[in-house]
Amino acid sequence: MRESDIPDDIPRLADELVRFARLMTRARSMLNVGDLGAEFSALLLLFPLRHRGPLRATDLAEIKQADPSTISRQVAQLVKAGLARREADPEDGRATRLAITEAGLVAVERLEQRRHAWLSETLNDWPPGRAAEFAGLFAEFNSSVEAHLATPRENS
Repeated sequence: MRESDIPDDIPRLADELVRFARLMTRARSMLNVGDLGAEFSALLLLFPLRHRGPLRATDLAEIKQADPSTISRQVAQLVKAGLARREADPEDGRATRLAITEAGLVAVERLEQRRHAWLSETLNDWPPGRAAEFAGLFAEFNSSVEAHLATPRENS
């Protein structure tokens, strides 16, 4: 795509996305997850384990679109903290899966409560319905990004 073909509102959106990424990095510290026994990025692995059940580390790497060595380090943190456990994969006895523990479920609930409270405080001054409207637009945006990333591209 040529620069002249880019709609005028795209540069502003790009700037706001960079700003959002910076702000979310700062906001993570406000969730106060240090008491959960693992880094924030490791704790995020608990969400797919809760929703999808036990998973191999390779599956977690694919879901999180992260390097398997990074996931392996994060898995070790979760196991050490007692938030997840390794178990044999019933489809392949040589492989292991990661399963969330009761402590991991409690940690996920605490993370969700903190995240929801933080967002509620942040959007407290928004008019009724605005957050729902934004959530719908943001979901649409994320779906577009996912679809775009899943489409093979030719080298430009």
